[in-house]
Amino acid sequence: MTFPFDQGYFWLALAGAVFALGGLVKGLIGLGLPTIAMGGLSVAMPPSQAAALLIVPSLVTNLWQVGGPGLLALLRRLAGLLIGVCVGVGVGSGWLAGAGASAAWPTAGLGLALVAYAGLGLLNWRPVVPAGHERWLSPLIGLATGLVTAATGVFVIPAVPYLQALGLEREALVRALGIAFLVSTIALGVALGQGGALPASTAAASVLALLPALGGMTLGQALRRRIAPEPFRRMFLVGLLLLGLYLASRVVFDH
Repeated sequence: MTFPFDQGYFWLALAGAVFALGGLVKGLIGLGLPTIAMGGLSVAMPPSQAAALLIVPSLVTNLWQVGGPGLLALLRRLAGLLIGVCVGVGVGSGWLAGAGASAAWPTAGLGLALVAYAGLGLLNWRPVVPAGHERWLSPLIGLATGLVTAATGVFVIPAVPYLQALGLEREALVRALGIAFLVSTIALGVALGQGGALPASTAAASVLALLPALGGMTLGQALRRRIAPEPFRRMFLVGLLLLGLYLASRVVFDH
């Protein structure tokens, strides 16, 4: 497999810009790096290769994101979700590597789901998960998220709407997203490694991609600390809406 960075400085600049933008959005609203990276890099490489390049930046930025008070309590609360994610990625192992151009349609569906959820949220529809349902619902949401991750390389649906419906306060929500994305990244990395989609050259390039991602995330986190809770909620939903529109539009431009 020839890695795109071998083709010249254009690919290096493209990847740097994509990861810097993804890091900025992630620092600002707690997610967006995988979505932006998979979308931006797919113009230059197969989905499995883009997902492999994403592994190290996603792993490190999510480790950074999960730090803070209440981590153990969040881990206990999200245990069922996290186990479900691992099972789902395991079941779908190999889907992404064999998807090729057909990955556009699952990605477009993911984008439309994000648009629908964000649009309802901006209209003040706020779903709430009753406490008594969380124990059995979390593993199912995790399983579905793992399957979507295995198909698209993006860790957003349905985990993000579900975590928001748990009623977590802003910083706890950002940490919960980081935990879910961290586990998804590890599971996806294992699946890609077992499928031969993570050679040494790609792993080394993934390490290099970490630098612009961390730079963007640092700036995004600094901006987030200056935003009040309600504007943050709306910005979070607008961010999801834009990410969804971007993903959904890919199928139009790719065909």
